[in-house]
Amino acid sequence: MALRVVLVDAGRDWRGGQRQVFLLAQALRAMGAEPLVIGADRSRLVVRVRDAGLAASTVTMRGDWDLAAARRVRTIVRAWRADLVHAHDARGHAIALTALALPRLPRAGRLPKVPLVVTRRVARLLRYARLKYSNRVARFIAISGAVRDAMVTSGVPSERIDVVYSGVPTPVVTNPRDWRAECGWPPACVLCGVVGAMTAEKGVAELVAIAQRVRADVRARTRLVLLGGTAPAGHGMIGGIQAFRAGFVDDVHPAVAGLDVLWHPARSEGLGTAVIDAMALRVPPVAFAAGGLPELIESGRSGILISPGDLDTFAAAVTRLVTDPDYRHMLADAGPARAAMFSVERMVDGTMRVYDSVLRRGHAISLD
Repeated sequence: MALRVVLVDAGRDWRGGQRQVFLLAQALRAMGAEPLVIGADRSRLVVRVRDAGLAASTVTMRGDWDLAAARRVRTIVRAWRADLVHAHDARGHAIALTALALPRLPRAGRLPKVPLVVTRRVARLLRYARLKYSNRVARFIAISGAVRDAMVTSGVPSERIDVVYSGVPTPVVTNPRDWRAECGWPPACVLCGVVGAMTAEKGVAELVAIAQRVRADVRARTRLVLLGGTAPAGHGMIGGIQAFRAGFVDDVHPAVAGLDVLWHPARSEGLGTAVIDAMALRVPPVAFAAGGLPELIESGRSGILISPGDLDTFAAAVTRLVTDPDYRHMLADAGPARAAMFSVERMVDGTMRVYDSVLRRGHAISLD
């Protein structure tokens, strides 16, 4: 019989984690499995899943320990006759754990036990470690060694954690976006981009300080494009550099392919799929060596890593990439091969190995 998996994610926005759930669901279906995605109401993930012809349900999730949401998730898991539940974010983890641990409900017949797998995507110390990261979870997936290390420091035994790197499909772009033409910028300017949710943890607060540390003549040659966030689209200045806020961009690959350099000043990063995309598209990244980024970027070969918080050195790296096209092209040339090591196929294979080991051991939470 086909493997029946319920994937739970509580995020409403389209970010790296939601993208991984979508790619996993697609791959599971292509392999002959039966995935069902449970997402929050008004979730961009659910819209994409349904548009792709995959099964999805929505649940209103008001908090980590929302009992009404847990009961609804439990009902869906039972109706789907799931072999396994896989939670992909912190709230989804708490709700799925509660759903599978609820007291017995009246029913006819008997249902098998259902194991819970949890993916952790952030390289921060855990909250509710003893409660959420107990033996009720069959297996944990960390998306990088840095995430695994944070979990171990928080008290999760390392032998209960598998590292499965996030993966992205190899992008194929025939027509990169021409930001110079769209924004009315001169052909000779160098385009730097920032891709992500535009939150504090992604380093947006540091953009002005970094830009101000770039030499004045280099600022004049540089333009910034911000891809993501909820701010209205429009032109402005960031630390003396002309900038354009594009807002959320649905077709992100042509947008990134139109850049020359990626700025990634994140304070914390589980891995960084936007960086993988940029390298695959021959856009060299400059990033702080935070979280899983040192596992992704080979500094001096496929990008530049900077000690976290060192704004002066970050600005110096930007200056070199803007003023030294040969060095920029050398880093760009190495990007695709490095990005190919973080493929969807590798992510799916690693996830399936975790599923297989959990199902063989029979570690599960009973729905009785």
